[in-house]
Amino acid sequence: MTQILTSRQAEELHKSIIAYLTSSNLPNSAAALREELNIGENFDAATSKKYEGLLEKKWTSVVRLQKKIMELEARNTSLQSELDSATPTSLSRRNQDPTSWLPRSPARHILQSHRNPITCVAFHPVFSSLASGSEDYTIKIWDWELGELERTVKGHTKAVLGVDFGGPRGGTLLASCSSDLTIKLWDPNDQYKNIRTLPGHDHSVSAVRFIPSGAAGSPASGNLLVSASRDKSLRIWDVSTGYCVKTIRGHADWVRDVCPSFDGRFLLSAGKDQTAMIWDASSGEAKATLLGHEHTIECCVFAPPTSYGHLATLAGLKKPPPTSSSAEFVATGSRDKSIKLWDARGTLIKTLIGHDNWVRGLVFHPGGKYLISVADDKTLRCWDLAQEGKLVKTLDDAHGHFVSCIRWAPSVLKDVPATNGDPAVATNGAAKKDDPGKVSIRCVIATGSVDLNVRVFAS
Repeated sequence: MTQILTSRQAEELHKSIIAYLTSSNLPNSAAALREELNIGENFDAATSKKYEGLLEKKWTSVVRLQKKIMELEARNTSLQSELDSATPTSLSRRNQDPTSWLPRSPARHILQSHRNPITCVAFHPVFSSLASGSEDYTIKIWDWELGELERTVKGHTKAVLGVDFGGPRGGTLLASCSSDLTIKLWDPNDQYKNIRTLPGHDHSVSAVRFIPSGAAGSPASGNLLVSASRDKSLRIWDVSTGYCVKTIRGHADWVRDVCPSFDGRFLLSAGKDQTAMIWDASSGEAKATLLGHEHTIECCVFAPPTSYGHLATLAGLKKPPPTSSSAEFVATGSRDKSIKLWDARGTLIKTLIGHDNWVRGLVFHPGGKYLISVADDKTLRCWDLAQEGKLVKTLDDAHGHFVSCIRWAPSVLKDVPATNGDPAVATNGAAKKDDPGKVSIRCVIATGSVDLNVRVFAS
């Protein structure tokens, strides 16, 4: 048999074995080995002591290194697959071009303070504030740039299920909704004081979103708020008076999510009845019903105009709809583990398969090329709409437990002075048509999870 070890290494190994046998209280075996190997009297107790733990140490370090090698090989495979699915141009542009930025591990910040699972997150339109709501009944306000907790907002008496920033021009508000049947409004300008409570729903309120007015100069602002509830209804509220101005009924069961179009003209809702519906926000009339999921729909989102080119190709259209049109395509995510893309008439364009558990959150990349999803399989996944919805990236370690929510930081209009309250914000990637260059995409994503952490992924 050929020797793998040098004579010096062999001698060290022999001495380590003898020391190991001696320390394990096996003197006969140790003596027999010494005799056979001709290791004489110079191997005394002191020498034996020196070699004592060596065998175990090498043994455990081999196991540790093997584990490390396997981790690195897995990471290498994931980076390789990312490279394989990228084109040379996307690679060179990726580093500096925000439209092709995708989140990567590790997260820039892991925000820890909640005592129970996190259900929702929302970004302030101007400042680096991030709100998270939890089953611990609280809302926490974080500085996502510094990764620090700014304050804890208390007032709800049951789980907080939804949060959103928005509201009147010149006075950004935070809205929250809860299993305690109420919606609350908080003033970020006044230490998040609770300025209004909106009662009216007859069951848990699962989602709340400010409806943009689409007004020139400040398209993201507006006095209206929409809520979705387990009482099967949507309600529209005027935040300046606190009154419910409209109740929209049509779902047959718990409404899980609601999303307004960027100009506030349409609403998209989805829920336990396995349907999604598009509504005219001013009349409350149903415009389309989206049928196709086989389980509760957990999340729904309108596609931004920047994605129309890719989605029109997927839908087989000769040319994309005008970017001024707000509700052309939508995406829904369901407990049936699938994501579906639809046009505004309710025609299914594409089903994206890949998640191994309930899909819980969706967000379109403001650049329009990607759709990003999170799910109870603990992953975050990126789907390339320019490649027919191909899965191009998976963060397997997005969280340590179910990922319940995701938001993208709102884009900011460049060269526009922003006060707290007058957010120069482009809602959902909708730039003014004549000036698309003025929108600056913020490459920042926040996710929340049952693992009690909020994670911030940023470029």
